[in-house]
Amino acid sequence: MSYLDAAANSAGSAAKSAAERETAKYANLGTQYIFQPIAVESPGPMHESSRQFLAELKQKISTRLGDDREGTFLFQHISVLLFCFNSILLHDSFVSVECPD
Repeated sequence: MSYLDAAANSAGSAAKSAAERETAKYANLGTQYIFQPIAVESPGPMHESSRQFLAELKQKISTRLGDDREGTFLFQHISVLLFCFNSILLHDSFVSVECPD
């Protein structure tokens, strides 16, 4: 599904739509699970609940391991994953043209 219409309206709306869709999809998981969607627009802002969740996770990782850098690595890893995914999308958007030699 494309979130182009939502993204055209305002920044963050595509991430919000994606997060809401995933939350509805997994609404019947049961109380033994906690579901937290992670939705990021590229380029664009992260969905607010995703940002809050990751900030809390970052704090817990840093506290548990005793090193503030460990929590920061989480956000760096997400950035690298997003970069890799975008490069795949860009690569797949090229049309292969056979040129006779």
